[in-house]
Formats: sequence, structure tokens, C-alpha cells
Amino acid sequence: MSKDEKATRDRIHEIAIAEFLDKGFRNASLRSIVKDAGVTTGSFYWYYKSKEELYDAIVGEHYNHILQMYDEALDSFWEMSKEEQKTHMGDIGGKCMAAMVEYMYQHLTEFKLLIGSSAGTKYEDLLHELTIREIDSTHEFEKHMEDLGYPMGMQVEPTLAHSITSGMFAGMFELVIHDVPKEKALKCVRQLHAFYTAGWRALMGM
Repeated sequence: MSKDEKATRDRIHEIAIAEFLDKGFRNASLRSIVKDAGVTTGSFYWYYKSKEELYDAIVGEHYNHILQMYDEALDSFWEMSKEEQKTHMGDIGGKCMAAMVEYMYQHLTEFKLLIGSSAGTKYEDLLHELTIREIDSTHEFEKHMEDLGYPMGMQVEPTLAHSITSGMFAGMFELVIHDVPKEKALKCVRQLHAFYTAGWRALMGM
């Protein structure tokens, strides 16, 4: 890609980001993006085949990276012995959420798009994707503790488990939505995770 082509692509991204943030993906006008970017429709289609492909180019790698961060943290937890898992329940998760916030603040605009403007795209379920991963890992952890002879306390209804877990990740996203300064956001997310970890410990009878 030549220097001029890169400059044009960057201009398209700049205008598209403003349009998506203002109207959301579903209501964003590709015609307006093309016009405001100062390119012809034919020139735009040389870069991207559709509005969906343009959106993907802006946010796709960041969506995938945040899920990869979670999966890698979970893998490191499962590498521990079951006794270590009991002792360190919540430690890796807390560090992972702080790292997620660090990454989101490094790419703040893209995450504002993912969190607030992705309805109608394949990225609109980021909260759900993280929630399902966390619930599945919680169930696996319960089995590991039962194997050690620590039967869990009260059984948590699936609907409640989903509400608790999605609430934790939604709380993390709220920090981005409301432009909380990064250092304060990091402090908040550590406290948020500590709060939820303590709650799970109580529900599990640990």
C-alpha cells in the first residue's frame, strides 16, 4: 500500500469512526462516510467491500485480542494444581481484568465502538462471550474443588450465575463508557473483581 493509499484509508477510518460512534453501526450511513472522507464510491470499494468489512477492519483485532487475553489467563489457571487453584481463586482473574482495562484504554476509541456501537454486527455479543466463558470456567472449578473433597455450598441457579457474571463484565465496560481516568479505572476494576470473588466464595461455601 502506497503512502497516499494509506492516507486515504486512514481518512476513511477517521470519518467512519465518527459516524459509528454517533449513530451506531446499524444506522451509520456508508454514503455519508464516503462523502465526508472525500472519496468516490468506487475508490471506497477498492478498500472495503461493505460497511461490515470496514467496521471489521477497525475493531476486529481488538475484539479477538480481548477474548484471547481471557483465554490465556484461564489456561494459566488450569495449569495449576487443584490445590493451587483453591488457594489462588480470583488472583489470575483479577490480574486479567486489570490487563484488559489497560488494553482497552490503549485502544479506547475502538472499545467505545465495540461496547456502545456494535449492535447489528458479529461483535455485539462481546459481553455475552466473556460471560459464557466465565460461567463455564466457574463450573469446571466447582468440579475440581469437589474432587479435592470440598463440596460447594448452595447451588447457584443458572439465571443468577449469568446475572452475577455479566454484571461483573458490564461493570468493567462501564468504566470505559463513562470515561473514568485510567488509573482510577484500574483501581475500580480491582475492587470490582475482589467484590465478585468474595461473593462467589460465600455462595460456594469456601
